[in-house]
Amino acid sequence: MKTAIYPGTFDPITLGHVDVVQRGLKLFDSIIIAIADSPKKDPMFDVQTRLDMVNATFAGESRIQVLNFDGLLVNLAQAHGAAAILRGLRAASDFEYEFQLAAMNRKLDADIESVFVMAREEYTFVSSSFIREISSMGGDVDALVPQVVRPYLPQAKD
Repeated sequence: MKTAIYPGTFDPITLGHVDVVQRGLKLFDSIIIAIADSPKKDPMFDVQTRLDMVNATFAGESRIQVLNFDGLLVNLAQAHGAAAILRGLRAASDFEYEFQLAAMNRKLDADIESVFVMAREEYTFVSSSFIREISSMGGDVDALVPQVVRPYLPQAKD
């Protein structure tokens, strides 16, 4: 059974993240969505809220496990027997950073592969930081996040 870990802050989870997971499930038997505590990023939502949003997004999908972590990703992958780290790429600007992460992770554990999934065109501009910024100003992000996430975000003003 091949398991991949899909790490991120998911602050909040977007439809772009969902797309990466759905496409990853075509490649792997199971996916562990690993939510990083990331206090340095000053997340909008606490870890428990992010766990709740991601769990609600994938409710009923038995091949997905959601957990949080705060250590090295390769240690988490080793502890769960993951064969790969799944990552999404939106634009060329993502590639350099992701390439460096993949190289470092390979140095830490050469048995864990990094697998990249290109974002679908409709999600290349979507990021959690854009969602947070737009929603905090009352903008409508309903078409960019799972329906279960909408109640957590500030509502657009009428």
